[in-house]
Amino acid sequence: MNENELRLQMVNLARSMFERGYATGGAGNLSLKLPNGHFLATPTGSSFGRLVADELSVVDKGGNHISGKRPSKEVAFHLAIYEKDPNCNAIVHLHSTYLTALSCLENLDHSNAIKAFTPYYVMRVGELPVVEYFRPGSPRIAEELSKLAGKYRAFLLANHGPIITGTDFLDAVDNAEELEETAKLAFLLHGKNIRYLTDEEVMDLKGRGK
Repeated sequence: MNENELRLQMVNLARSMFERGYATGGAGNLSLKLPNGHFLATPTGSSFGRLVADELSVVDKGGNHISGKRPSKEVAFHLAIYEKDPNCNAIVHLHSTYLTALSCLENLDHSNAIKAFTPYYVMRVGELPVVEYFRPGSPRIAEELSKLAGKYRAFLLANHGPIITGTDFLDAVDNAEELEETAKLAFLLHGKNIRYLTDEEVMDLKGRGK
């Protein structure tokens, strides 16, 4: 896809996520890698439901603002992931209801906040490590994510929300939707006898495609 097509794809899929309740107000941010090596990102404080293709931010790998409106302050942690994960070509950061609720719970397993109980969680996301709380925009978020990037496809910022990667923007959105649905199911199943996938079943799924 060329840059214009990627801009339209970001606007259309962002609006779809907004209309289905994955984002509210000006919360969350998106980015993708452009063919020329720069990055397209949502402007600071922008709503997923009201993005304008020509106003999207473009930054270089150093975070320098190239064109469009001023980028989100959180673009720094997007760039930290891209630098460490060559398979990542798009990132979705949401403040979606169930994953944000999950991020606020105490005593989460920081190596994997959701134990696998559905196959598509394993195939699309795998595991969900938790990054300890830092204020939004803190450079510490980028520092912590750079330690994990390339090893995982998604991350949960404590008391904040999820970050999900993809091989392209559509893949990142699909992964984000699957992860939010998994968190929703986890809350619905809380207190019930859950049949978790065995280690052998998880390993079998990791060797298969999406």
